[in-house]
Amino acid sequence: MSKYKYDAIIFDLDGTLLDTLVDLTNSVNYALEKNGFPLRSLEEIRSFVGNGIGKLINRASGFGSDTPEYKQILEDFRTHYKEHCNDNTCTYNGIDELLTHLKNNGILTAIVSNKAHFAVQELEKMYFEGVVDYALGEMENVAKKPAPDMVNIVIEKLKLQDKKILYVGDSDVDIMTAKNSGLDIVCVDWGFRDRDFLVANGAQIIVGNTKEFLDVIRSPSVE
Repeated sequence: MSKYKYDAIIFDLDGTLLDTLVDLTNSVNYALEKNGFPLRSLEEIRSFVGNGIGKLINRASGFGSDTPEYKQILEDFRTHYKEHCNDNTCTYNGIDELLTHLKNNGILTAIVSNKAHFAVQELEKMYFEGVVDYALGEMENVAKKPAPDMVNIVIEKLKLQDKKILYVGDSDVDIMTAKNSGLDIVCVDWGFRDRDFLVANGAQIIVGNTKEFLDVIRSPSVE
């Protein structure tokens, strides 16, 4: 019998596995400054992330997606972030050990992120190659989280249709994604949203470190 309740775990990326906030802020501010617009603080960017790059630029710039200003800022952000997505980014404490432990215990793992697919692929190779089984980012013609579409792609790719699956994230978007996908969710409080925010948005299980996470997912019959 497995030590754990789940056969597979799907993780959010930003704020859950990786602390990407400084690099996101720097790239947004590069694009804003290049186009003559005011810079944004780290805490402002923290509040803007979670719904994909397009929405991030919309919130940071104040321009709609049909405006030339928005399109130029978005293009400049993408160019800068592609080159600088790993300047300050790092895994959260215990994440490397957690993913290795899950793999060694036969649990499949995947990443589902609203971050652009190119950036997800780049960061997955840098940090999780050989440990995470599949990674998926925002792509054209696939609805972003909180729609279940990206989760469903992972389920199909990893053949998880009859498996017990857990979703792990750090935001209201993740809570809704799990609900819309019919999955259990564990929220983490070390990411971009604090515990009070998560509770207010419906989180029922929140962990503060990876040891707590393993305790939560451990099978009741296993000491």
